Amino acid sequence: MSKKAINRRDFIKQSTIAATALAAGLNAGSAYAGKGKGRTGKKVIIIGLDGMDPILSQRMMRAGRLPAFASLAEAGGFRTLGTSIPPQSPVAWANFINGAGPGSHGIFDFIHRHPENQCLPFFSVAETVAGAGYWEIGDHKLQLDFWPFNHKPAQTLLRRQGVPFWDYLDKAGISSTFYDLPSDYPPSPSKYGNHRCLAGLGTPDLLGTYGTYQHYSEDGPVRTRDEGGGKRSMLFFENERATAQLVGPTNTLLIEPKASTVDFVVHRDKQAGTAVIEMQEHKVLLKQGQWSRWLKVDFDLSMPVFLPDKHISGICRFYLQEVEPNFRLYVTPINTDPSDAYLHITEPAEFIGEISDKLGLFYTTGFQEDHKALSNKIFTDAEYATQAGYVLDERFNLLDYALKNYDDGLLFFYFSSTDLQSHMFWWDSDEKHPVRSAKAAKDYFGHLQGIYQRLDSAVGDILKRYGNEATIIVMSDHGFANFKRQFNLNTWLRDNGYLGPAESTSVLSDVDWSQTRAYGLGINGLYINLKGRERDGIVETGQEKEELLNELVTKLEAVRDTNGKQVIRQAHRTDKAYRGPATELAPDIVIGYRRGYRASWATCLGDMTKEVLLDNDSVWSADHCADVSEVPGVVFANRPIAAQGPALIDMAPSVLTEFGLDVPVSMQGKNIFSS
Repeated sequence: MSKKAINRRDFIKQSTIAATALAAGLNAGSAYAGKGKGRTGKKVIIIGLDGMDPILSQRMMRAGRLPAFASLAEAGGFRTLGTSIPPQSPVAWANFINGAGPGSHGIFDFIHRHPENQCLPFFSVAETVAGAGYWEIGDHKLQLDFWPFNHKPAQTLLRRQGVPFWDYLDKAGISSTFYDLPSDYPPSPSKYGNHRCLAGLGTPDLLGTYGTYQHYSEDGPVRTRDEGGGKRSMLFFENERATAQLVGPTNTLLIEPKASTVDFVVHRDKQAGTAVIEMQEHKVLLKQGQWSRWLKVDFDLSMPVFLPDKHISGICRFYLQEVEPNFRLYVTPINTDPSDAYLHITEPAEFIGEISDKLGLFYTTGFQEDHKALSNKIFTDAEYATQAGYVLDERFNLLDYALKNYDDGLLFFYFSSTDLQSHMFWWDSDEKHPVRSAKAAKDYFGHLQGIYQRLDSAVGDILKRYGNEATIIVMSDHGFANFKRQFNLNTWLRDNGYLGPAESTSVLSDVDWSQTRAYGLGINGLYINLKGRERDGIVETGQEKEELLNELVTKLEAVRDTNGKQVIRQAHRTDKAYRGPATELAPDIVIGYRRGYRASWATCLGDMTKEVLLDNDSVWSADHCADVSEVPGVVFANRPIAAQGPALIDMAPSVLTEFGLDVPVSMQGKNIFSS
């Protein structure tokens, strides 16, 4: 089976929103009442830099390349920041949100499973629940939620549990505004009207995925092909004119759901090295190597004859890669149109429109840097750096908007560049890179350091602007490490007699559960096939489970690579690592890898390879899904940090304390500014 980079896109189609939101409808949020209400004058600004690494940060500070961060560190405002178990972004940011660990919020991995479905995967933070009942009319099915029909529409649910810390601010009349917040899609509501949020990581595109690009070329192997993260189509030119279709959201109100499409025409001029794209009311001239502006696309979804058709507005950008000899055209994922948002991506619902009124059109998906286009060799390294650079430029524009519209209370602003560009460009080693030459690896690691410098400059501007008027915190959810070797957990379980039969290739297709005592799913999760919990469980609770857990922990921590290096630093039993009421879906063991190692691409969705350990041969050459002790994040502040070992769970208590609020007993963290 081919390598799948977790697939943060393929499995999400089962569990995110665009396909079912048609039937579900959207709930409008309450109007924001916080501006001018309960003003305290107190200011707290948090800048979240996903994946900012303490080792690289300190190296660059010593070299004088991060002067703003260095000034904070010299004044006592710098510490490494403990991350989550495991150090995956949805888990880590949920720790930040709740001020407590996974036992509080119930997020344990990118991928969860319902045990009654025997490891069928779904996205952990948001899950679409199918509706029940419909009225069939012609080719359509309508769900009517009123008497006497009482159908239950499909809905997408935020699976993060517990109380987010901003609820306490909201109740106290203290305003809070979050931009691109991870692990909060659909955005949680504001009961008192003092909270606003633009959802980040986890927000889908209009196809219901984390982001599906569309690519058109003359040399495609087949007319159309879906691949992890994208769709490829062949173009056929006649008299330098070709027609194509842009695929949009699926009309789930049809008895046989069908994707909507929009036709477009390409006119090529080889001599000029240009192309004209005609689509709906747009007529765009592009030179080779040029990107279009954001274009609105109207997708028409048919309804029964007695109802008007539904129209959904999306946005995309075209990038003309090559005119000849092989015409190549890239189209971004179809993002929600922020000026006419179909998906509920902000709290309140109208907040996204307020932003768009000032900034125009911009990326609205959770994952905006199109790393899959690079992994699938649609982009070159340089093209990915350019596309990711556009994302960063938009984020700086949004930061400027956020600061101009900030009076007091809490402001949180998130940057993804230090994570999604690190996955592709990080390489702090003289060892051979998986896919690049030594020079290219060094150059692109230098590009990444340039991003650190741009962010340092932005933080410096905030420090100058607010001085002593605000408590300013800059933090990351985890650090980074090279990813050279991959470990297939299910292959190891199979080869060591815990999973059968011996010829198994995937836990999703050909495992015999009567021969399987344990299996892996997700990046770091291992599950006992427990009787009474898993659909086909065989391991008894009590002594048999206890002995199996201890045996697995001992053997996993003893795994060595061919060079003698330990692969797994710690296998964490979650019944000891987690505490709280939200552990129903938790794995039984979280695998904490040594630096340089990670779960194999195949094992994340249950597939098995021939070898247990193999080289990582992907451009995704760095990662953070290791042991909690291997990849801590950073925290900077314009006040001395008294806590010697601060962690993500300490951020929420620190914010509440800054505003004079009590820290609830549900929070496990402490105030970082007091010893």
